[in-house]
Amino acid sequence: MDGDRTRVALADDDVLLREGLASLLANAGFEVVGQAGDAPGLLAVVRDRCPDLVVVDIRMPPGQTTEGLEAARVVREESPETGILLLSAHVEVDQAMELLAAGRRVGYLLKSRVIDVDDFVGTLRRVAEGGSVVDPGLVQELITARRRDDPLRTLTEREREVLALMAEGRSNAGIAHRLWITEGTVEKHVRSILARMRLPETEDDHRRVLAVLAFLDSR
Repeated sequence: MDGDRTRVALADDDVLLREGLASLLANAGFEVVGQAGDAPGLLAVVRDRCPDLVVVDIRMPPGQTTEGLEAARVVREESPETGILLLSAHVEVDQAMELLAAGRRVGYLLKSRVIDVDDFVGTLRRVAEGGSVVDPGLVQELITARRRDDPLRTLTEREREVLALMAEGRSNAGIAHRLWITEGTVEKHVRSILARMRLPETEDDHRRVLAVLAFLDSR
């Protein structure tokens, strides 16, 4: 999906930030079809204008807790093909994981990342096109949390070998060739690794990255 055909709805109670995002996106070729300062306003825009993508702050009035996230969940239920990019000034792992577990057309960025315009626009396009984007800050929080629990200790020796080869960037076929086992056996090991490490149910490629990061971080 090209930027000039991507229709975006914005939701943030910070008017200056919201207007700034609207201007940035318009200049990048997106069509901003509506703006809102709270969750009910966002839902009204989505239901009326049917945007391709929603950019929403996790914390919005009246409680400044998870109103934006709750609205995003409603959007996902009512319009599953609408992309959702969550923005937050803070790393909020637990609150965001359920939505991120969908694995498609969803992203999570810290507001500090918006400063890099090219990166931000690229993120929007990836989400609109069906991809998933997770802020490095959130990934680090996930790794830190799992490091406290030492997720690698539950792996078998063969699973550790497979994970080490994954960290080298090898495909399942490459791992099978290296270990003299079938590719189907490798796939079983990979599924077991992801399950033992309690990684969220997202696309396998995304989970493999998290698994490799956790492996490298433990060395």
